Amino acid sequence: MQIYTIGHSTHTIDEFIGLLKNAGIDTVVDVRSSPYSKHNPQFNRESLKVELAKQEIIYIFMGDELGARHREPEVLEADGRVNFEKVRGLESFKNGIKRVITGAEKGYGIALMCSEKDPMECHRFSLVSYALKKEGVSVRHILADGTIKENVEFEECFLNKNNDMFKTKEQEIEEGYKVIEEKVAFVN
Repeated sequence: MQIYTIGHSTHTIDEFIGLLKNAGIDTVVDVRSSPYSKHNPQFNRESLKVELAKQEIIYIFMGDELGARHREPEVLEADGRVNFEKVRGLESFKNGIKRVITGAEKGYGIALMCSEKDPMECHRFSLVSYALKKEGVSVRHILADGTIKENVEFEECFLNKNNDMFKTKEQEIEEGYKVIEEKVAFVN
């Protein structure tokens, strides 16, 4: 089973739809907490849903379940930063992950969409893809130029960063995710 991610970035709607179609995507799951863009209004929730429907692409908003912005006290650090590990423990997040997996199992070609161009600068990688990977799902990222990269290709950049020969590959990858989380986690 495979699930994709994509960032809408500054694409035109036609460029964006082209990227989706080239990857065989028929369902876009919007994981933005706030599904609007001041600078790219073509990606506002209502507009996007209409444009995707014209191309027979399903639009589903799941920012409440899989978004990065949370205000629940149990997932916030003392400085107001959202802790992704704690978010992954929320029932709403777990249910969102299950729902996405169920859709993929039913044969939908799913792309999780957020706004950031680079997955490594977005919660769709360090929060959502991480959780999908832990569930045994293969995650692939559609990049702005149309290239598709496996999640593991991004994880490989975490390896040997500290040159600590006593850490396992898995430990280095876990630390890498935490570094990305620190950069992209929402602060209330």
